[in-house]
Amino acid sequence: MRVDISRAGLDTLAGRKVPRARVLLIAGRPGSGRTALAQQLVRDLERGYRDGVLRARLTESGGDPVPVERVARGLLDDLGVAAPAGADEDEVSELLRAALTERRVLLLLDDAADAEQVDALLPDNPECLVVAVARGPLTGIPDVRPCTVGGLDAKAAIELLDGYTGSVRITVDPQAAETLTELCAGQPAALVLAGGWLAARPTASVADLAKRLRAVPDEDVRPATLRPLARAFRLAYEALPAPGARGLRLLALAPLGLADPQTLSALAGCSVSTAASLLDGFVALGFVRKAPHGQYEVPGCLMPLIKDRLAAEDRPAEVQLARARMLERTVRLLQSCRAVTEAEDSAARRKISGLPRALRFPNRAAAAQWLRDRQPVLLASARLAVADGELDTLARRLVAALVRALAAHRGAEEAAPELYGLHQLVLGVAERRGLHRERAAALLNLGDLDTRTGRTRDALSRYRAAMDAGRLANDPYATGRAMESVGGAHQELGDWQRAADWYGRALAQRLARGERADQARLYGRLGAVHTYAGRYGEALRNWRAAAAGYRRLADVPGHARALSEAARVQEYAGRLQESLRTCEEAVEWARRAGDVRLHAALRLRLADTLDRLGDPSAARLHRVAAERLLALGGRGPEAGPAGSASGSAPGPAGHGASATSATPAAPTYETRSGSEKN
Repeated sequence: MRVDISRAGLDTLAGRKVPRARVLLIAGRPGSGRTALAQQLVRDLERGYRDGVLRARLTESGGDPVPVERVARGLLDDLGVAAPAGADEDEVSELLRAALTERRVLLLLDDAADAEQVDALLPDNPECLVVAVARGPLTGIPDVRPCTVGGLDAKAAIELLDGYTGSVRITVDPQAAETLTELCAGQPAALVLAGGWLAARPTASVADLAKRLRAVPDEDVRPATLRPLARAFRLAYEALPAPGARGLRLLALAPLGLADPQTLSALAGCSVSTAASLLDGFVALGFVRKAPHGQYEVPGCLMPLIKDRLAAEDRPAEVQLARARMLERTVRLLQSCRAVTEAEDSAARRKISGLPRALRFPNRAAAAQWLRDRQPVLLASARLAVADGELDTLARRLVAALVRALAAHRGAEEAAPELYGLHQLVLGVAERRGLHRERAAALLNLGDLDTRTGRTRDALSRYRAAMDAGRLANDPYATGRAMESVGGAHQELGDWQRAADWYGRALAQRLARGERADQARLYGRLGAVHTYAGRYGEALRNWRAAAAGYRRLADVPGHARALSEAARVQEYAGRLQESLRTCEEAVEWARRAGDVRLHAALRLRLADTLDRLGDPSAARLHRVAAERLLALGGRGPEAGPAGSASGSAPGPAGHGASATSATPAAPTYETRSGSEKN
């Protein structure tokens, strides 16, 4: 395989430069040692790739192919490149190829389902190398260098057994050792199970094991090449005591085939120490292997066999109860992970103080590290819980807890790609269960993420659907929130009239419900769109209403910002003297608010107005005062419209920063349905 790397490619022989990364294929059945071979090859080669090694598994532990979009996102995350939330497969794949254009990386793609899956991830860079692991050929990808892995030869297979049994038992009966390797068809996974069985029985001979293995009936396994592994698994499994066999079966429920002692403890309903002993025993017997971050991994070749045992020996109700215990523990851990970010005297911190030590985190850093290490498993848990369909309440609680934990530790912006997928999961549950409030919340959250990534028309469709769902749920908050968001989407698209219309509808609802803070914000949003449209009379009336609303709420900074925007509109309308008086009033309110940066920004705005009125001396005084304020307590001016995230309304020619107001948070997923099973 090393030689194949340096050989000329087919494109090179044809007189063309190789346009893409070379692909080395290791093909073989599960249990043949194909992944171990690939990992060893990568370890040997990684020094030659300055930008490191990227690894991805392309098949889930249950056998389903991993979506290319998810794989590409994971690789981009390893590269430190952010992918837009909600981007489709083509967009994310193109972003990955662009990120690898100038990098020299070694890419290991394990357990590929088909050629299309690999082709979508290939770098357009001949400096990169791809090592792919698959069952068979990757037809359709040019210049693939294949290496087909069957079984080990007798000598190598006996050396593998020797590591478990010691040389004495093999030396005493070498013919029995050869027979055993033939019964295992030289498959490393089967040999490991056989070696584990012998290691656990120091007095048993190799001939004893060969005799027992020959007596095991052939499992009805397709293809027939996997039957030696199935026989070895059955022999090793049936030798387990009942608690151990049950614990092994329940590992089939572990997301991504990964579990730690706490996870197995929840699944089996035993103590953590007992679960840890079971896992260590499984490692010695070859059923699982140790993985990073204190986890244990079930080999992919054994997972179908373990799942078959679970289906045959455990009642569905018991399996569902074990899954529910695991999910409940995950929910409580996520709640604890988020709560540790809050103040010591907060209600959330007091609540988790009564939890067992295993469900608490000593500090924020430890919680963040746990969340970072377990994120793939946690996301897989959410997907599996939703796909199950029988534990929808637990699934919704899990998603809600994961959303909050990610936002608390990473921030909504950084965690947006993961949050997008989680909101889609909630949307699926809500549509399946007819939960209109949760459907509205999910659509609103997805719409917000679409808006942030520039997919405004997609967001508009989601907001309209959320409005319909809010009405079906008889939820005025969700309906009003959706109306406001529809207005914001039209504003982003430059349709000022429709934006004003939808803001007006949302405002009418808020006025009817007496929600003063929302009223003030919506008056400000109406003022902004009327300013964009050049309707300065309407804009001024709405900004004055916003200012009055903030004053009634005792929101002094909001009152000052609204007055400042009213002064801006007066200036656009050519009423400079009135603009000057309003701006001076805004400066005074900003001073009372004690907001140094706002005070400084409004003084600078006042200075600009004085310049236009032909009073440069007074303008200079205000600029000096603003500089002093910034030197004392701020790093730069920020004075957007009242209720806005940042920026200011545009001038008559349409110039200026966006005046889109901050949107209130969407509803959460806490409502429970009495019709659900759990």
